[in-house]
Amino acid sequence: MFRTLTRPQLVVDLILAGLFGLIGLAFTLRGGNWLDIAVLLVFAAALALRRAAPGLALAVAWAAAILQMATPATTPDFSDFAALGVLYCTAAYGGRVVRWVGLASAGVGAVIATVYLIIVPVVREYGSKIGTTGYPQVEDTVRSSIAAFIGLLALLGLSWTLGQLARIYRRARDSRRAQIAAEQEVITEQERNRIARDMHDVVAHSLAVVIAQADGARYARASDPAAVDTALTTIAATAREALGDVRVLLSQLRHSEGESPQPALDDLDRLVEQLRDSGLTIDRSSSGPPHPLPAGQQLAVFRIVQEALTNALRHGDAASSVTLDFTWTDKDVIVTVANALRSGAVQSPGGHGLAGLRERATLAGGSVTAGPDGQRWIVRARLGRQA
Repeated sequence: MFRTLTRPQLVVDLILAGLFGLIGLAFTLRGGNWLDIAVLLVFAAALALRRAAPGLALAVAWAAAILQMATPATTPDFSDFAALGVLYCTAAYGGRVVRWVGLASAGVGAVIATVYLIIVPVVREYGSKIGTTGYPQVEDTVRSSIAAFIGLLALLGLSWTLGQLARIYRRARDSRRAQIAAEQEVITEQERNRIARDMHDVVAHSLAVVIAQADGARYARASDPAAVDTALTTIAATAREALGDVRVLLSQLRHSEGESPQPALDDLDRLVEQLRDSGLTIDRSSSGPPHPLPAGQQLAVFRIVQEALTNALRHGDAASSVTLDFTWTDKDVIVTVANALRSGAVQSPGGHGLAGLRERATLAGGSVTAGPDGQRWIVRARLGRQA
């Protein structure tokens, strides 16, 4: 029944009810009628409850109105304005039932107030003489009653309507805030997914290089001891670089640092040399005049090449070379990575890495295909040129 209010709201409502009571008391004391004071206090109580319990406030206001009408000595005065505030709050804060009961109360209240203010005084004073010569005519009384009813209904109905408009505005505002929060949540989730993909690319690539270098050093230890030092140097450099990348990604995840630099096409040379040092033979070629790519597309190309070459190192035939080809056209760039399949090995296009590459390419305005072609595994990415 009672709504939860903040302390400032509760204090404001009590202060307003107290001020209403004090102002009304200044008018009521002139008449010297203690029943008028009682009615004022009940109306002030309804005003104090209007936001905390709109339904209860409406019931208290009706009790005050009935007490006022049932006592001949009391007359409508300043205290009746409390009903306007109560009707406003039934529409603005009340539940579905309370809201429509408030609207019905506005209509019923207008009828009862018209009867009490216009018809009852005429009947009480003139009785059966109404309509006779020299006394109020029925037509005049009806016209006065209709005019009073319309005015009272407009006044009470306006209070309820303003409350309903306030309710609609508040819901629209809350809906907008919820929409903004949901959009922000989607953006945050997308950023987390991007970081997860970057983490996968960094860790998978670095571990593949470390494993390849360690295996090569173990096999070459007896015949070429110097190769062990080279392999250990490459392992240390790769691990150190991977550790730095992971720290950057974790800092992004904690939102404690700003945007960090992302790999671009210029970093492909370093990537290719690193994989060549790991024992992978890479034949790199390019056709057509290169054109500038946006940062997002450059990052997508780098990650696609990194993932494809890393998979070739892990799953491909190390004795065969890997081809890395860039085909530049006026509209797009096509990146093709092809490696020989290891005997008996089957690469699945449904892995997390390849799925992440497809998503990267899609976000960058392109597409990626991956699958076997005879004895070779081919990854082909196409990214359209953006104006």
